[in-house]
Amino acid sequence: MESKLLNLYHDTGIYQLELGQLVMICIGLLLVYLAIKKGFEPLLLLPIGIGAVLVNIPGAGMMAAPVYDAAGHMTSPGGLQYYIYHGGIETGLFPLIIFMGVGAMTDFGPMLANPKTLLLGAAAQFGIFATVIGAVLLGSFGIMDFTLSDAAAIGIIGGADGPTAIFVASRLAPDLLGAIAVAAYSYMALVPLIQPPIMRALTTKEERSIKMEQLRPVTKKEKIIFPIVVTILVAMFLPSAAPLLGMFCFGNLMRECGVVDRLSDTAQNALINIVTIFLGLGVGSKLSSEDFLNLETLGILSLGLIAFSIGTASGVLMAKLMNRLSKEAINPLIGAAGVSAVPMAARVANKVGLEANKQNFLLMHAMGPNVAGVIGSAVAAGVMLSYVGG
Repeated sequence: MESKLLNLYHDTGIYQLELGQLVMICIGLLLVYLAIKKGFEPLLLLPIGIGAVLVNIPGAGMMAAPVYDAAGHMTSPGGLQYYIYHGGIETGLFPLIIFMGVGAMTDFGPMLANPKTLLLGAAAQFGIFATVIGAVLLGSFGIMDFTLSDAAAIGIIGGADGPTAIFVASRLAPDLLGAIAVAAYSYMALVPLIQPPIMRALTTKEERSIKMEQLRPVTKKEKIIFPIVVTILVAMFLPSAAPLLGMFCFGNLMRECGVVDRLSDTAQNALINIVTIFLGLGVGSKLSSEDFLNLETLGILSLGLIAFSIGTASGVLMAKLMNRLSKEAINPLIGAAGVSAVPMAARVANKVGLEANKQNFLLMHAMGPNVAGVIGSAVAAGVMLSYVGG
């Protein structure tokens, strides 16, 4: 009887728990706290946090691979998170479906009304490439053990686009997926804290007070033609970016064409919500103690913050330049919305603008570069996949 009780105790998670697993369970609970109490990207930080807790419970086998005998018969099924990760994230399925849903929720109108904002979305991607160079240098000098593929995956954090970061990391650096995903979504949630100091430091009060002219109306025909043209052009010139942009534009086309409202509604609501749950649990499965608790994770978090900050600054500086060269006034604050954190970055630009001028409403103007940033980050991801992964 005593030996049976002892064996039962040895099977408990308490007996098998290691210090690293305990730390990761606490980190998972911290993500849950930030999601519930602080409202930081709750739709993803909550399932990521729970996924981190589950995968670090010893003996639960949530990430265990299936076991087969010599005849090929399964003797032990795999864990839930194993199937979620390999079926939806490793294949790239979940990020692409989410991109389709985001496209169905996106209005290209502000960007089409002022096409110059495409330049701001492009400028904000400079943070991605600058960080890739920085990560490569850290690897070259032996400070961090980052390969070129790792550096490319880390750099995408600067685009502030979670699905894109996950999609690229799953292909170029799957061992770093957990840290990259947590960094990407954490910085997206912290946009209201990170961006304003950079925006104020690079602009004067007079620049922040600039009022922009009202945007022209955009026709339905323009909104239908644009996603089709973008998909074809990107697919022809940069095929590696076609999956991301193709699904994004397909979702947007469903929204704008007006003949598949049921499909558009499903993509915007039920489908994206279901996939978001599984995506979070799948990302959480990569937050095991052996994958996350190392010096590389600290390096990824630091480089991700640098990438995001450089992207914000690049967008603001490009907008300042455009304001000087353009006949029409351009408020430099909208350049900060060139990162892909839709619509948070646009709201932050509007808020900082209102602080300088109570009559200065920049939200719709900022949505142009914000949407352009989504396109820019997808193109940057395609460049990385083509250059590094090819």
